[in-house]
Amino acid sequence: AQLVESGGGLVQPGGSLRLSCAASGLTFANYAMGWFRQAPGKEREFVAAISRSGGRTYYVDSVKGRFTISRDNAKSEVYLQMNSLKPEDTAVYYCAAALTSYSERYYSSAQQYDYWGQGTQVTVSS
Repeated sequence: AQLVESGGGLVQPGGSLRLSCAASGLTFANYAMGWFRQAPGKEREFVAAISRSGGRTYYVDSVKGRFTISRDNAKSEVYLQMNSLKPEDTAVYYCAAALTSYSERYYSSAQQYDYWGQGTQVTVSS
């Protein structure tokens, strides 16, 4: 299985970016998906998760109201729309896939994920 992120880059504070993650080699609809991030010198942290069906989502408090996770099972892709970006959002962003039998369950722990992408850099700076 392979997950490939794209869409990262340099953006000014208050700006927006949309990250994409394309999955291959797995039955995408059988996986809950998540986004994590890791800033320099910090632990990897959970950002957002979405259930297999897309019907349930969950966010870390620091991004609620600014970030939106979504998925397109027909395209085997998951997205992270990031608005009102702040310098503290600067990090490498990773998507991850968790195999699950539950269509409406999401996961916030990295240990629950089976596959990871290579990451995409997001830098928020003026």
